[in-house]
Amino acid sequence: MCDECCCRCRCGEGLIVFGVIFGALVFAVLLAAFGFVRPPPFVVDDASLTRFNLSAATSSFAYNLTVTLVAHNPNWAMAAKNTKQMDVEYRFDGQVFERIQLAGKGDKLRPGRTVVHRLSSGSESALVPTLGNAGVVEYRDERAKGTFDVEVAVAGEVRYTARYTKCKIEATCPLKLQLAPPGTTAVAFQKVKCKLASREKNC
Repeated sequence: MCDECCCRCRCGEGLIVFGVIFGALVFAVLLAAFGFVRPPPFVVDDASLTRFNLSAATSSFAYNLTVTLVAHNPNWAMAAKNTKQMDVEYRFDGQVFERIQLAGKGDKLRPGRTVVHRLSSGSESALVPTLGNAGVVEYRDERAKGTFDVEVAVAGEVRYTARYTKCKIEATCPLKLQLAPPGTTAVAFQKVKCKLASREKNC
């Protein structure tokens, strides 16, 4: 009789220990999945500048630029859903000369997924009214060298699965682009890892 009681006690204790261990494992998995957020990194995989002319009035650019921008969600359990439109700005000497949509409101970057954005844009008169004299001098210096410093800036806002907080997404990608008009051969582009802005609390 006593042996039977001891057996039941041991079985009960074993089940309790198993339950505690199982609960701890479930908690650890949920914590790893949803407790920590990693913002999506961006990489400029390729870029080509075939035209970049400053107008006589020094207030606009005529340009043609293609950019291959790669975004990756490093979180294995959480999707990143855009709470507003995600945009890309093109800047020269700190001044924006073009803004285009990268992804729409409600679009998702699913867990562990990579998305390749191939952006192609151009204009006969992309306005830069605040370029200033220093910017004009910088443009002429870079044109003489045949290589332009163009910054690609990503800006958006996302909400991650199972989280209420909205998180800003901001990244800057400094590019050195050799001017390569149609019919000429450009130097092979070196991939650029974009710099993410400092993260907000709970993001």
